[in-house]
Amino acid sequence: MEDAENLAECQLDPDLRDRLLNEQVECTFIWTNKAGQPFGVAMSFIWRKGSIWLTAAGTRARIPAIRRTGYAAAMISSVGTSIGPGKTVSVRGQCTVHDDRGTRDWMLPELARAIRKDDEAGAAAFLSLLDSPGRVVIELKPDYELNFDSKKMWARKPGAAPPGRFDH
Repeated sequence: MEDAENLAECQLDPDLRDRLLNEQVECTFIWTNKAGQPFGVAMSFIWRKGSIWLTAAGTRARIPAIRRTGYAAAMISSVGTSIGPGKTVSVRGQCTVHDDRGTRDWMLPELARAIRKDDEAGAAAFLSLLDSPGRVVIELKPDYELNFDSKKMWARKPGAAPPGRFDH
């Protein structure tokens, strides 16, 4: 393709998208504050049931903001995964704050195991840290997604690609 600004053909293949969502455990989570300004932080997450699941103390500023607007966004990068760099999934959608015990009972252990994959004792210790009285679970159900595979973009001009970009 000659048009370097047209990235329509640079989307992630569906299997790579699914791998990224299931392997990565950190995203940039973005919401809108009272003044209508966007703000984001890095947060641990898991991808389950077609949603991004995160957790925070109920006193964090993002919680009343989510309850007020009902919307949020997230960006997930492939950096640090076996997929290699240069791949992203960005979503926006309806966001729900769950403060019920049932949601915490399934989500928090899954998050702890995802973060501490090869360490059962570490996952148990992390779960004991997470399972606090004021903790809530955040569910972001995407209604719009934009994803990107830079390998496809760099393939147009291989000499311009950063070293190692084609290794994965």
